Amino acid sequence: MADMKFKFTIQQYQTDAVNSVVNVFKGQPYQDTVNYRRDAGEIKRNLLNWKMTEDELYAGFSNAPVALSSEQLLSNIREVQKENNIKESSSLAKHMGGCSLDVEMETGTGKTYVYIKTMFELNERYGWNKFIIVVPSIAIREGVQKSFQMMGDHFKEKYKKKAHFFVYNSKNLTEIDNFSVSTQ
Repeated sequence: MADMKFKFTIQQYQTDAVNSVVNVFKGQPYQDTVNYRRDAGEIKRNLLNWKMTEDELYAGFSNAPVALSSEQLLSNIREVQKENNIKESSSLAKHMGGCSLDVEMETGTGKTYVYIKTMFELNERYGWNKFIIVVPSIAIREGVQKSFQMMGDHFKEKYKKKAHFFVYNSKNLTEIDNFSVSTQ
């Protein structure tokens, strides 16, 4: 018996929402992950005597920083707001690290689909590939995890890759370590 797969219909309003977020960063140069030196802790330092080089032990990878000026970022936000008939912002949300973006959609309209597709588009256009999703409840967390599983093949068809994801558990900090050292 063949596996049953969901077929997803791409809705224009979902694509518009994705493009609205992605266009906030219009002008951002494409750049793959950026290396940084991370603190591997005392226990891991002992691994230097084992198999790992110091570079391997301390290597971490992150998204490239936003290269846009505050003025360009605000201009892009205002352009997206104008296109969507939203009151234009007078300034950036400095307390939020530059900007705070909200995508508001009714229940059942595909918010999870939109933010997963947004991640793929941000990766395709700007090279960003590290994302953290914060949810308010265990039930929503389980739903998001299931969505990543169910939509994996759908997004692989368009983007030629699957999202690598995990659910954070404070009892398993190895996952966070793996996230920081992965280039995917």
